[in-house]
Amino acid sequence: MQEEVLAKQKRRIYMKIKIGLVPRLIIAIILGILVGQYFPLWFCRGIVTLSGIFSSFLKFVIPLMILAYVTMGIADLSQGAGKLLLITVCIAYGSTLVAGTASYVVSSNLFPSFMSPDALDQIAKTADNSVSGYFSIALPPLLDTLSAVVLAFILGLCLSNMKGKEIGSDLYNTMKDFSGIIDKVLHTAIIPLLPLYIMGTFVDMTYSGKTFAILSILWKVFLTVICMHLIYITIQFFIAGTVAKKNPITLIKNQVPGYTTALGTQSSAATIPVNLECAKKDGVSEQIRNFVVPLCANIHMCGSMITITACATAVCLMNNLPISIGTVVPFIMTLGIAMVASPGAPGGSIMTALPFLYMIFGKEAGDPNGPICAIMVALYITQDSFGTACNVSGDNAIGVVVNEINERLFAKKA
Repeated sequence: MQEEVLAKQKRRIYMKIKIGLVPRLIIAIILGILVGQYFPLWFCRGIVTLSGIFSSFLKFVIPLMILAYVTMGIADLSQGAGKLLLITVCIAYGSTLVAGTASYVVSSNLFPSFMSPDALDQIAKTADNSVSGYFSIALPPLLDTLSAVVLAFILGLCLSNMKGKEIGSDLYNTMKDFSGIIDKVLHTAIIPLLPLYIMGTFVDMTYSGKTFAILSILWKVFLTVICMHLIYITIQFFIAGTVAKKNPITLIKNQVPGYTTALGTQSSAATIPVNLECAKKDGVSEQIRNFVVPLCANIHMCGSMITITACATAVCLMNNLPISIGTVVPFIMTLGIAMVASPGAPGGSIMTALPFLYMIFGKEAGDPNGPICAIMVALYITQDSFGTACNVSGDNAIGVVVNEINERLFAKKA
């Protein structure tokens, strides 16, 4: 009896001292920087190996997560599923366009005053530096993220309209059980191991010199881009708060875990589990958050667009390449579509953008294998995590708006 009492007391103490997700993520970032800066290569490679194994598992689960959550989120919308889906896509695309255009306006006016002609050459030296793991495990996903999104659209919309009318409930119940399995995997395996993934990312970046390259050379550009991200996040949540009649400051506070996770993982898709919890705190209904958050993780690229546009502007200014709003807007409109489903891995957005950089740099300078594009990639990668954090934060702002639209237009009719 006494042993049981002692065991209960130990559990209570553990619950009291249990560290929350955000502190664990911050600790992982700090440890990653310290290990990458001061520990030997063999130790860094060990951390990167473990992080790489988890990354392979995460990439395998992400399409299944999208399929499960988006399908059930749309299927549970008894009214206006197709309309809400269209509204979400339009808001996400519009936000991406506005973000890119605003980034060009700010960058073209501020950057000329503090650009260094040889700064990008110094940054480019870290582009190919990377810490490799001792081994890797090949775990190819069953389907890619774009296929998962399209299949989820088809299944979700059909189940929403046909369930109990033209078809039975067997497929719906199967997808519901499948969603429960994925949810179990996320909360018992993926979320607890995210700090390890984040630590490995920062070990690699710090040891190879990427983390401090941008700060030591183009820190003004770096700070300007981060300020644009934060301002855009604030505007989005103030708009969402106004539409939904909620305190925008509270909404921003609720987003801190999602922002921090994205900062470490550099992947919008990898942040979905945490972002779903943030949306829950925002009061977004389960069916809305289950389709808006995973969907926007693949189509809402406002932060990445801000970073890419700012980096492209910086590269043009440093290399005396002509750039104007007339060339930037078509590039932004094209990239807003091309970047769909690119967030599966760090740097996915810039790799997707490479074939389209000729629209800004010209055919010769815009060669994807040329030095200008290589410098563009190096400059972007050093700021990628902040763009991703802006992406996922905007996803939840959209979720709040779509949830309010659903309650006003469709929920009352159900």
